[in-house]
Amino acid sequence: MSPVDSDRAPGVESRVSEFAASELFRRLFRDGMELVEETAGYLDGAGREDAKRLGRSGALAYASESMSLTTQLMQCASWLLTQRAVAEGDMNPVEAAEQRYRLTPARRKDALWPAGDDHCPPRLGDLALRAATLHERLARLDRSLFDGEAAQPAPNPVAGHLSRLNDAFGRSSG
Repeated sequence: MSPVDSDRAPGVESRVSEFAASELFRRLFRDGMELVEETAGYLDGAGREDAKRLGRSGALAYASESMSLTTQLMQCASWLLTQRAVAEGDMNPVEAAEQRYRLTPARRKDALWPAGDDHCPPRLGDLALRAATLHERLARLDRSLFDGEAAQPAPNPVAGHLSRLNDAFGRSSG
């Protein structure tokens, strides 16, 4: 048995195959690749103009943010392309489960903005937020597909408060 086989959660082949063939994946692939193209267009065009208007510390923060954004989106694109290869039969799900094809966890980064008197250009901030959201979504899918982790729903804050009130006052909420 290969290391991939022994580390793989049961059912990974069917989960990955089904996901790669789904309409959900096709939409996610399209949206992710559109974000990559939109970001590249901004950084090569209007983003250069935005960067020129920044002071020294703002320009440094802009350069750092754009490198981080590019790296994150390239990881997302790579993951999406791997899943497309599975969908097209160019790669089998077992191979796609290898660590080298998995999504790299996002790194925590220090706040870059404001940088001196400069603030993050709004378009760069929007692209960075959308890229982080895409990466987070893909990371959840990656864990669900390859590790068999079920998506964890967000805790319901109202239910938590009601539970604490019930505990405090000994009454039922219904």
